[in-house]
Amino acid sequence: MPFINVKTNVPVSKDAEIDLKSDFGKAISAIPGKSEAWLMVGIEPEHILYFKGDDSPAAMVEVSVYGSANSAAFNKLTAEICSILQNRLSIDPSRIYVKYAATADWGWNGGNF
Repeated sequence: MPFINVKTNVPVSKDAEIDLKSDFGKAISAIPGKSEAWLMVGIEPEHILYFKGDDSPAAMVEVSVYGSANSAAFNKLTAEICSILQNRLSIDPSRIYVKYAATADWGWNGGNF
């Protein structure tokens, strides 16, 4: 039950949105046991976002997962997320933050796992 939410200050076309969704669907497998089958993706384009004092292209990505993962898996996913955003939206990886949250409590379909 992973969730990837991207806030960026650049516009995102419908085609780029679909490409991001698909790319994240593949990238999430960097975390053992996670797949696109349960992935939810949020994309917030043209968000007011300043990094290092200016509004050059940037992104804040939040990845939430049910359960846990090791640092190596998160590190691999960070590399993939940065590559995807650089290729799809021309955001330099040095202007991307990725934040992880793992939880033992995750609700779905009227109950919790």
